[in-house]
Amino acid sequence: MLIEKIKNYHVVLASSSPRRQQLLKDMGINFDVAKREYDESYPRNLPGAEIALYISRRKASLFKDYVRENEIVITADTIVWCNNKVIGKPVSVEEAISMLKQISGNVHEVITGVTILSGKKEISFSDSTKVKFEVMSDDEIRYYAENFNPMDKAGAYGIQEWIGIIGCSTIEGSYFNVVGLPVQKLYQELKKIINQDS
Repeated sequence: MLIEKIKNYHVVLASSSPRRQQLLKDMGINFDVAKREYDESYPRNLPGAEIALYISRRKASLFKDYVRENEIVITADTIVWCNNKVIGKPVSVEEAISMLKQISGNVHEVITGVTILSGKKEISFSDSTKVKFEVMSDDEIRYYAENFNPMDKAGAYGIQEWIGIIGCSTIEGSYFNVVGLPVQKLYQELKKIINQDS
């Protein structure tokens, strides 16, 4: 079983996201957090899934020369893809409001790219979830933007927060991917790496 075998590894989550950290804890995996400064730029011709994969691999490249035997490094990047363009993390309340207005009454994709590095192998994969928000009023959007913390979230929202509760009507795919990490796929890929290492 993965939970027993992974105890023989030093697991590093290269993410400062509290949501990713909580999800990995909820999987029953002990890990350390490594925080690095990342360049999250990408070639502008890439489609949605390729953007998230590209950035997760770039993040992993910062660890390639340092990953040791019996060590696993996990990097991830989540984007929101709406109307064939990326909606990133807002830098102000007003930008968050503008982003949320694009999502309101619309369907978008939340795409997470994940890269797993071990001493012997590198695996990258992505997961995509379609999310529909019903039309939200300007007052509802402003209330969320001013009273929660949309600035550290792709698409300016957290699905598990107030706006997800009142606005999200349907999800097609992994809910946890929208939170920040496709944990079911991650679990399966970690099993592959550990079984191949042993």
